[in-house]
Amino acid sequence: MKINYLKSVFWDYPDLNSEESVHNIINSGNSDKLKWVLSRFLEHGRVIDTLTFFNIKDISKSINELKLKKGTREKWNRLIEVYGKD
Repeated sequence: MKINYLKSVFWDYPDLNSEESVHNIINSGNSDKLKWVLSRFLEHGRVIDTLTFFNIKDISKSINELKLKKGTREKWNRLIEVYGKD
C-alpha cells in the first residue's frame, strides 16, 4: 500500500491530494496559487516530497516572498545553503 504524503500537506483540502491536482496549480501560471502551494509544502511537507514538485533553485528565488514560520524559513535557508550551490 502506497502512502499518500500529500495528505500531510493538504489535509484540509482533500481535492489536492493527487499529484495531478498539484501539478495543475503549479502549471496554471497563477503566481499567488503557486506561492500558496509552495508555502504549504515548505511548512508541512517532507523535504523529499517538496523536492518532487519544486527544485531548490526555485525555492531559493521564492523563499523571501513567502509567509513562513521562523523555524521553517531557517530550515529551508540551510537546505538552500547546502544543496543550492552549483
